[in-house]
Amino acid sequence: MNTMVKLKPQPRWFFVLIFGLFSYSVQSLRFELQSGQTKCITEDIRKNSMTVGNYSIINPNVHQPLPDSHTVSVRVGSLEGNIYHQSEYVQSGQFAFEAVENGDYMACFWVGHEKPQVTLTIDLDWRTGVAAKDWSNVAKKSHIDGMVRQLQILQEVASSIHDETIYLRKQEEEMELHNWTTNTRILWLCLLSLFFCMSVAGLQLWHLKTFFEKKKIL
Repeated sequence: MNTMVKLKPQPRWFFVLIFGLFSYSVQSLRFELQSGQTKCITEDIRKNSMTVGNYSIINPNVHQPLPDSHTVSVRVGSLEGNIYHQSEYVQSGQFAFEAVENGDYMACFWVGHEKPQVTLTIDLDWRTGVAAKDWSNVAKKSHIDGMVRQLQILQEVASSIHDETIYLRKQEEEMELHNWTTNTRILWLCLLSLFFCMSVAGLQLWHLKTFFEKKKIL
């Protein structure tokens, strides 16, 4: 089923949205881990979006295999506590799942307390949304040419941009509601503080007036 997306002239934030969509859909990085150390990578994923990841330990000496002691443990899950992938003492691996909720998802890597201490370089390739699809396999299975495949990719990108726009608008509405609620509470707190201060000042004036009258100063 084809989805038609009518695009209107967009302000600058629209181009920032497009840039953000592609910059966060593919997250490829390398980082170092020492023995006994843990590092976590987070990715903001929308509900029902597909995400795939590949990780491996970089071998500094390509002519020799990695020592058996050079391993890493991995756990991928949501901030709500749901675990989607977990492996221990591996040198490489992959994970894939469909997000069941909006929010941040976390991939944590840690190395055991090895003696002597080692420093491992981890390569992580994390893709979400359109970037998570293997378009080469789609083309082979569907027997389509390059032009049709490019059109399908563009259609997926347009749909992702449309969904991302709706998602950001919902987040903006929620943020505005949260800000309005916070500002209302602050206003009531200020009014309550003002009433309390005026009450204390009135009591002090009444006490001083009573004291001076008793002393027959006034």
